[in-house]
Amino acid sequence: MRHFGHISPTAREGLFYKEPCTFTAESPARMLSVALGATLYSPATRPSLADDVLKQAARGVVSMVLCLEDSIDDAEVIDAEANLIRQFAALAARDAASGPAPRHEDGAGSTADADVPLLFIRVREPAQITDLVRRLGDSVRMLSGFVLPKFTEERGRQFLEALAEAETACGRRLFAMPVLESPELLHLETRGDILRGIARSVDKYRDRVLALRLGVTDFCSAYGLRRAPDMTAYDVHIVASVIADVVNVLGRADGSGFTITGPVWEYFRRQERMFKPQLRRSPFLEGRAEELRTALIEHDMDGLLREIELDRANGLLGKTCIHPSHVAPVHALSVVSHEEFTDAQDILSPERGGGGVLRSAYTNKMNEVKPHRAWAERTLQRAEVFGVAREDVGFVDLLAAGLTN
Repeated sequence: MRHFGHISPTAREGLFYKEPCTFTAESPARMLSVALGATLYSPATRPSLADDVLKQAARGVVSMVLCLEDSIDDAEVIDAEANLIRQFAALAARDAASGPAPRHEDGAGSTADADVPLLFIRVREPAQITDLVRRLGDSVRMLSGFVLPKFTEERGRQFLEALAEAETACGRRLFAMPVLESPELLHLETRGDILRGIARSVDKYRDRVLALRLGVTDFCSAYGLRRAPDMTAYDVHIVASVIADVVNVLGRADGSGFTITGPVWEYFRRQERMFKPQLRRSPFLEGRAEELRTALIEHDMDGLLREIELDRANGLLGKTCIHPSHVAPVHALSVVSHEEFTDAQDILSPERGGGGVLRSAYTNKMNEVKPHRAWAERTLQRAEVFGVAREDVGFVDLLAAGLTN
């Protein structure tokens, strides 16, 4: 699979100075943690879940969470588990029958031949991990790991021990994505201890913790808050302070940190197809970027776009998504600009190993080699999986391409 792999090679060539790389569920964890992108959540109760997974893959989704927790009623859990077993079996059968996904002459895939995304199951209790892996049987090969809710040191240890046991039983690498969402993490008097406990837990299982996810909806719930569609998580100060502390402790660039993903955006409208034709009118938009950006803003996308940009500015990568219309904006804003790529390459150039300051190739900033090195390294990691846009290609061009299916 690859980001923007659902569009034709010709379209990618026109958009990218350096195209996104290909990867699989067996790729190194470092690459996969960056490649998660917009992780789309779906209730595990959906009767057409296997078809839904392939449908979203054909639209550019590369990671999905099939949820047994908050998205379904308590009384639905047993049936939802049984449905997951059936749907994974269906996906495994299709995968075995089709082999490597074929492509059409234009390079774009269809629902029938789309690569299966990285699939994770969000469980409620540790015992579900070992039980589900046992019940999945051979179709466990379609599973990349588990999402662990309300993660704290004590609760997290039980989840991670169950994951290790399940991994041994099935002989397959399984990743964990803990969700940081407990009230104790939000409360000022307990936050420090909770963060240090979480750090101890995830450090012990570092090679299996793919990313840490933020449960901002739960944070807001603890204080009876809900952000409006024109506000970002960073406008809710009590939430922004938690995000800052999580990044401070768990997202450091000194080798001790983890990928931390952006919070869910709750709002969507069904008018996606109203601006989709506008995005298609010309292949490379021909000066209409501002008009199209205005169309996005009018359809309640402005808050999402601002939050994605603020996520990256605050050290987060990727985003939890509950609606397919959020995927293309997340991926479009994850592509590295030509300017960012040029700066990162200059900073990491071997002849700059001793440090110093240099003027950027775009002659609009100074790049300090030592202070900007960690930023440059992260930028090139993102460039590997999301690609580098051509010099004259911007966000709206990339969004238009992402909405082609």
